[in-house]
Amino acid sequence: MRFDVLTLFPDSIDNFLNESIIGRARKKGLITINTYNIRDFSKDKHRKVDDYPYGGGSGMVMTPQPVFDAWQHVVNTFPKKPRTIYMSPQGTLLTQDIAQRLKDEENLIIICGHYEGMDERIIETIVDEEISIGDYVLTGGELPAMVLIDCVSRLVDGVLSSDEAYSNESHYNGLLEYPQYTRPQEFMGLHVPDVLLSGHHANIEKWRYLQMLERTKKKRPDMYEKYLKENEEKVLEAYGLLPKKRRKRKKSGENKVEQGTSGIQDVPENP
Repeated sequence: MRFDVLTLFPDSIDNFLNESIIGRARKKGLITINTYNIRDFSKDKHRKVDDYPYGGGSGMVMTPQPVFDAWQHVVNTFPKKPRTIYMSPQGTLLTQDIAQRLKDEENLIIICGHYEGMDERIIETIVDEEISIGDYVLTGGELPAMVLIDCVSRLVDGVLSSDEAYSNESHYNGLLEYPQYTRPQEFMGLHVPDVLLSGHHANIEKWRYLQMLERTKKKRPDMYEKYLKENEEKVLEAYGLLPKKRRKRKKSGENKVEQGTSGIQDVPENP
């Protein structure tokens, strides 16, 4: 997968995304991250990329020409226009579902704004989607761009050791992740739960699922309610709250409850 980032601070992005898992993925060729300095495309002799806003107001606004020319330079390297994303506090809040969707794109162009934002005509002309990483304002789009790239890249095949490395993490399946423990077994009087030491994989999986439910209910009740609506039977089963079934057959005109015999039909008890 390829990311092309238009920014005023390319070194900040390269330095961060050359480390750890994403850095190793770049070295292996699993993902490609190219950065472009928007100033390099300015036609101003001083490489100026901002100006005062029409109508007055504080701050400066990024001018459209350098951004458009940088974007066009990147687009010209592709047979068809890649999806273009503008990191903006006005955008759709980034979620795991959005990351999963963007993972299926072969190429993404990401534009990082700065100052008081970008000339609206750029957004109207070249941007396909605006994405935010939260309801707050930063000094530029570089940090949000790095968050987006990290979030999407780790879903690309081969970047992590296996699908399991992310499929049980927080948000992936609509729940927060279960608690994790490592050595030593006891630390400052706190012990690793016995079930994790039992070697009984079915019990461990059940415990982890219940912990995911409890954590989500406590920390993110909004997520829990959404998950419960979509998976009510699975949740009730995990808590042992599904109505039990009894076996029933007719004999001599009377109902008789038996087990393990032929001609039996399941009848649910009242919840």
